[in-house]
Amino acid sequence: MATKTSYERFLWFDFQVRAGKHPNATSLARKFEISAKTAQRDIDFMRDRLRAPLEYDKGFRGYRYSDRTFALPTVFVSSEELSALLIARKFLKDIRESYVGDELSSMVEKITSVLRQNVGDATAIDDVLSFQLIEHAPALEEVVKATLGGCLRKRRLQFLYKSANSGKESERTVDPYHLLNYMGTWHLLGYCHSREEIRDFHLGRVRDVRALEETFTLPHDFDVIDYVTSSFGLYKGELKQIVTLRFKPDKARWIRGQIWHRDQKVRDLPDGSLEMSFPIASYSEIVREVLKHGSGVEVIEPPELREMIREEALRVYETYSS
Repeated sequence: MATKTSYERFLWFDFQVRAGKHPNATSLARKFEISAKTAQRDIDFMRDRLRAPLEYDKGFRGYRYSDRTFALPTVFVSSEELSALLIARKFLKDIRESYVGDELSSMVEKITSVLRQNVGDATAIDDVLSFQLIEHAPALEEVVKATLGGCLRKRRLQFLYKSANSGKESERTVDPYHLLNYMGTWHLLGYCHSREEIRDFHLGRVRDVRALEETFTLPHDFDVIDYVTSSFGLYKGELKQIVTLRFKPDKARWIRGQIWHRDQKVRDLPDGSLEMSFPIASYSEIVREVLKHGSGVEVIEPPELREMIREEALRVYETYSS
């Protein structure tokens, strides 16, 4: 109903009302060669959804405004775009304080303004939609802003980075390719000049970011989407090992229908079990994911991963058997 074509009719009808011509469903239908029912639905939409103060004047057999100060929304959105805006507004409100502080406040207010013009009370979405992000690590607002600026302007960055493995801090010079929010945590994907390869930098461990004068050009053979979606989870690299997991029937009922990777292959087994295969670039993240499902999943391939899971299971057993 609420399409851009409809909005053209709204504009015409609004102009006719303001000009004192008292348009009605018949004149609207004649102007745009639509049915009288469609025309009346347009008028009802203007009144009920766009909050137009339309009143039918029996003497003139047409409509007028009871409030001449009314103005049609300056930004029109379709029903699909409206849903997207509602979700975007709620997401930005939920992550604002956790990740990038008050910098997003003006953006949230702008979206809210558009929503008010189209649905009236934009805050109603807070009662029916929410996001809950757990196990995420916040990043400092100035770090996110500086990193994003480097990505947009193709400016080389220099910062101090604390390694999770050693706990040591080192200075890095990086060409920032892409800013990724993975499971609620911000990551920078970029070329590290000291390591001479593309690295993933956890922004929660970054500080003292400054943009250098040098600019860079994104390599022609680097595609951000392909890189991000090339293998399971966050870890990327040249290694592309195929992992096959077999979920027992009771666990398979929960897993069936889930997307773990864009290139995954799923096979249902006669006993109700489910096998899922997909590529990985690192064992680190898949080990944690497998252990999360306990005895409900078995690693079929590769053997190295089976052994890693077995050894970790033994360590867990020793922890609880003492």
